[in-house]
Amino acid sequence: MPEVMFAGPDGRLEGRYHHSKETGAPLALLLHPHPLHGGTMNNRVTYTTYQSFQRLGFSVMRFNFRGVGRSQGRYDGGIGEIGDAAAALDWMQAVNPNSGGLWIAGYSFGAFIGMQLLMRRPEVSGWVSVAPPANHYDFGFLAPCPCGGLMLHGDTDELVPEPAVKKLVDKLNTQKGVTVDYRILAGGDHVFASHADVIAEHVEDYVRKTMARRSMALAAD
Repeated sequence: MPEVMFAGPDGRLEGRYHHSKETGAPLALLLHPHPLHGGTMNNRVTYTTYQSFQRLGFSVMRFNFRGVGRSQGRYDGGIGEIGDAAAALDWMQAVNPNSGGLWIAGYSFGAFIGMQLLMRRPEVSGWVSVAPPANHYDFGFLAPCPCGGLMLHGDTDELVPEPAVKKLVDKLNTQKGVTVDYRILAGGDHVFASHADVIAEHVEDYVRKTMARRSMALAAD
């Protein structure tokens, strides 16, 4: 799990990167929770999801947004953080010019940044959003959402009530060609203190099935 430092729009950014042994492996970028509320790339859910993509054979990175850990710069209200995430993607794509697909996975604030990045990078082929803060941020920019993905949320989340997320999912699922797989975790709050391993199981199940479907579709063509 080598440490990497790469250029961001407001200084150098600190990350951890795993390079897959498989030629042409897909890429995954992990985005952590809110920098002003203790969010870092070492957050348990972020780290566990990182390990999930590693087990699935991806080349995968998690990194600290500006002002977190050894990343330079200062918190920028979510605007600059989108630039940080884009810089991380640029770095990964430069190291992996022949990658087989690109996924973004974000938790809480990271889910919001990930969905913003999804709209800006057409090469993104899949996404995972854990506890997206649908009542704190306007997700109306997902119109149209470019592709389907997995959304995970706890039914006892005290910061983001589950109905707010369901409303977002229902809206996305009305869009043509978009299917959001929404999975509610019983007893899960916003921190998911005892649910990180369950999240990992859902991520691996969804990504594995999605990749298999795509392989079959390509073979059929």
